[in-house]
Amino acid sequence: MKAHSRSRWREWSRVVQAQPWPLAILSLGLMVALLLPVFGLRLQSSDAGNDPSGTSTRQAYDMLAQGFGPGFNGPLLVIAELPGQGDNSAVLSALHREVAGTSGVAAVTAPQLSSSGRVAVIRAYPTAAPQSAATTDLVNRLRHQVLPPLEHRTGVPVLVGGYTAGSIDFSHVLSAKLPLFIGIVVGLSALLLFVLFRSLVIPVQAALMNLLSIGGALGVTVAVFENGWFAHVLGVEKGPVEPWIPVLMFAVVFGLSMDYEVFLISRVREEWVRQRNASAAVADGIAFTGRVISAAAAIMVCVFLSFMLGDQRVIREFGFGLAVAVLLDALVVRCVLLPAVLELLGKSTWWLPAWLDARLPHFYIEGSSARAGRVHRRPDAGEAGEPEPAHA
Repeated sequence: MKAHSRSRWREWSRVVQAQPWPLAILSLGLMVALLLPVFGLRLQSSDAGNDPSGTSTRQAYDMLAQGFGPGFNGPLLVIAELPGQGDNSAVLSALHREVAGTSGVAAVTAPQLSSSGRVAVIRAYPTAAPQSAATTDLVNRLRHQVLPPLEHRTGVPVLVGGYTAGSIDFSHVLSAKLPLFIGIVVGLSALLLFVLFRSLVIPVQAALMNLLSIGGALGVTVAVFENGWFAHVLGVEKGPVEPWIPVLMFAVVFGLSMDYEVFLISRVREEWVRQRNASAAVADGIAFTGRVISAAAAIMVCVFLSFMLGDQRVIREFGFGLAVAVLLDALVVRCVLLPAVLELLGKSTWWLPAWLDARLPHFYIEGSSARAGRVHRRPDAGEAGEPEPAHA
C-alpha cells in the first residue's frame, strides 16, 4: 500500500466525504458567523489616542483631551477664498457665526487672513475625538448642509480641510473603490480558473470560498480592534479600522487563497482525468496536497503573527488580520468546506457545455500525466470531459 493511501490526510478526507452535508453546513455557518461583524465596519485613520499608554504621544494626546476637550487634537480648517477688493468683514463674520453655531463644534477661532488678503482660515474644534463617528458626521454636515447656503448667499467658495477631514476623505475614497477592486480581481481570477480547469463550478466555488476567508478574517479583525473583543488580552486599543487594511488584506489573502486553490484543485483534476471518479479524485487531491498546504499556512500564520510583537497598532492590525485569514482558509475552507462541497457536487464539478469545451484552449498545468490522459468531448457525449483513448 502506498504511503499516501494510508496518510492522515486521506483519512480526514474520507471523514469529510462520509458526512458532507453536516460538515459543509457547520463550516459554512462558522465562516458566516465570523463574517457578520463586517457589517459594522467603520473605516477611519487611528490617531495618537490609540498609541500604547506609556508613549509620550499618547500622554500628550490625553492631556490635551482632558484640558481642552477631545476635539482639540484634530481641528478642522475652514478655508474661504475671498474676492480681491472690497470689505470682506461681513462675509467672515457670517462664516464665523455659521460654523460656530453648527452642532458638534466646541469652539471656533477668529478668521486669520493670508498676506494677500485673498484667503481666510478658521479653526473649528469638534466636540468629539478625530477618529469619532461624530466628527465624521460634523465634517459631512459642514460640507453638505451648513456651508453651501452660505456660499450661495455670498458667492465666496468655502472648503473644509485639515488632517482630520483629509483622513475622512481618504477613507471615503478607498471604501468607494473597494467593490470595484474586488470585482475586477475576482472576475479575472474566475476567468483564468475557468480556462485552466474547464469547469463552470470551480471558478464560482473558488471566488465564493476565497471571499469567505477574507470576510471571516476581516470580521474577526473588526470584532477585536473596533468592537474591543479580547482587546485587553491582545494588548490593543479599541478604535476604527484603518482604511487601507481591507484593501491590502484582500490583495494579499486572495493571492494566498488562490495559490492554495490552484495547488489543490489541479491535483484533484489530475486524478479526475485519470480515474473519472470524483470522490476518489477529491480524496487523492487532499492526500497529496494537505500536508504541503497546512505546512505553508503554518509558516505564514507565524510570520503574520510576529507583527503583533510591535507597538504600532496599524501593523498589529494588519498582521492579525492576515494571520486569521490564512488560518481560516487553510483549516476551515480547504480542509472541511471545499472537500465537502466537491463531494456533494460529484462529477458535476467538471461539467462544461460541449460547444464551450470545443472552443476553449488547452492548458496542462497538471503536468504530463494529465496531458497523456487529455479529454475531449465526443460528438455524441452527454457531458463535457468524456475521455477518448490517448494516442501515442
